[in-house]
Amino acid sequence: MKVLLLGASGLIAPHLLAGLEPYFDLRLADIKPHPHNKPITEVDVRNYAQVLAAARGMDAIMNFTVVRPHDHILSFQVNTLGAWHVMRAAETLGIKKVVHTGPQLVRREYDHAFDVTDVPQAPGTGYYELTKGLSNEICRTYAKAYGIQTICFLFNGLGPNPMELDYGTDFPPYTIIWEDLQQACRRALEIDVVPDDYQDFNMTSFEGQGKYTAHKSRRILGFEPSEPWEDYFKRKT
Repeated sequence: MKVLLLGASGLIAPHLLAGLEPYFDLRLADIKPHPHNKPITEVDVRNYAQVLAAARGMDAIMNFTVVRPHDHILSFQVNTLGAWHVMRAAETLGIKKVVHTGPQLVRREYDHAFDVTDVPQAPGTGYYELTKGLSNEICRTYAKAYGIQTICFLFNGLGPNPMELDYGTDFPPYTIIWEDLQQACRRALEIDVVPDDYQDFNMTSFEGQGKYTAHKSRRILGFEPSEPWEDYFKRKT
């Protein structure tokens, strides 16, 4: 499978290559050099023509581009218009698989609850959350209109797996480690269809608190955290 990876030089995508390169033919795209000096196709997601050109010949598109709201115009152009350009290119070229990404949009409303797995998104009034919430709706609309199988991964925290026991702290809710995200991306690319052509997933490796669960990812994607990572944070008795 040939996959266009947008945002390949950002804060997330470079950590995924070890789990993706053995399985897929990746075209890495970004506006800046790759931190590990891998070849990069220069693509500005704000420019539809560049996105369309980079997507030609691809079987799938993964969009890991993002700009935080320090620049309101730039963040809207990348986060929201960029998502439109990706879905528009997929529709034009007949690409039927897109993996979209964004921040979690539920913790303000649901952090008091438990077994939170597939609840209505609540972006609130924050500018960054609104730009990404709009991008999700653009992806959802295109997916349903044109049968583009679209998976949206939502994050609160990402990082490396714990390497040793740590009894003095706790793990943050709604956080996924790189190896588990690699697995989730592989399964998202390999699955034929998802219900209603679009599904978003709350990504987590740590389920010990019982707050945010991976039940939906298990049921639809066949995802499973590679270890019970919360065991690294158990209290001494």
